[in-house]
Amino acid sequence: MRRTFKFQLRPTARQAVALVVMLDDHRDLYNAALRERRDAYRHPSKTRVRYGDQSAQLKEIRAYDPGQARWSFSSQQATLRRLDRAFTAFFRRVKAGETPGYPRFKGAGWFDTVDWPKDGDGCRWDSQPDNPTQTFVRLQGVGHVKVNQHRPVAGVVKTVSVKREGRRWYVVLSCDGVPAEPLPPTGAVVGVDLGIASLATTSHGRHYGNPQFLERAAGRLADAQRDLSRKKRGSNRRGRAVARVAGLHREVGRQRADLAHKTALGLVRDHDLVAHEALNIKGMVRRAKARPDPDDPGVFLPNGQAAKSGLNRSIHDAGWGVFLGILHAKAESAGRTVVPVPALNTSRTCAECGHCAAGNRTTQAVFACVACGHTAHADVNAAVNILRAGLARQVAQAA
Repeated sequence: MRRTFKFQLRPTARQAVALVVMLDDHRDLYNAALRERRDAYRHPSKTRVRYGDQSAQLKEIRAYDPGQARWSFSSQQATLRRLDRAFTAFFRRVKAGETPGYPRFKGAGWFDTVDWPKDGDGCRWDSQPDNPTQTFVRLQGVGHVKVNQHRPVAGVVKTVSVKREGRRWYVVLSCDGVPAEPLPPTGAVVGVDLGIASLATTSHGRHYGNPQFLERAAGRLADAQRDLSRKKRGSNRRGRAVARVAGLHREVGRQRADLAHKTALGLVRDHDLVAHEALNIKGMVRRAKARPDPDDPGVFLPNGQAAKSGLNRSIHDAGWGVFLGILHAKAESAGRTVVPVPALNTSRTCAECGHCAAGNRTTQAVFACVACGHTAHADVNAAVNILRAGLARQVAQAA
């Protein structure tokens, strides 16, 4: 299996300056390559510049600019590949009829990662299993940077990345050949219904709470945003205000990820099979379509977007996508089975008689079947239906 390990760096003051310069130089390379592609396409000849063409120019760039020459050649190639992937994704979206999103120039706050495609080529992961406090990562042009290694690294390190988050620096290792750690079988299965009042509700009736971290931090975020709006652009005070807002958002993200890890770990440890809804989260949070007034051109009728905005914010705050990604990763490592099932009508179908009707769900929390009179918590009823669909899908796949 391939797994990612993330550790905080402890650079010296001089190394921190070098890391900032490294990011700036790679950002300049990215922007220059993007400028070349844009200018070539706007030329009457419609010349198309590819990654191979720009990679071949690196030797000349490094010979002309000593600042670029001090960094790893392979990391600069990775930066050019990053731009090439952005263009590939752009053309794919154009062909699919989606919103294209043309690649943009990166400002100082929008380029925070440098990649090395191979450990030992411009970088070296120097881990000491017997003494984790003496772990370093060697980066060309920066030196040996101390790493706060809080857990052992499994497998073979393939790629190395350095990432800046606010004032902190992290090293991200992508490792191949990470051995699985299967858990002993439990003989238990469970269905999981995702929601807003509770992050997850199981078919056994257990509710995993949703603390709504973004909502709890809304007051502090509002104060920080107001303080930011009063600062003059380009000033040091505005920089500190921006860092404060970003720090609050990162805190919310860490809290959300911590909850997702703990919830997913509990489900994986206690069950051999976990069935969940295959949710189209991107579609669920899409803006409501505009409703033009047929009698008055240029005027639009109410479309419920104000109410939907609150629902979208709650869905984002719950972090369903983060939770499902962590659940699948932990299940794969533990040798468990995770089955996504279609979410259609799982909340409207009675788990006792199978009758499906919109009137079965009288409120957000209460399910009352209009056919057989069965009553239950709506999320628990949905989780039972999800489990049955997951087991049926497993039997069909086995057959």
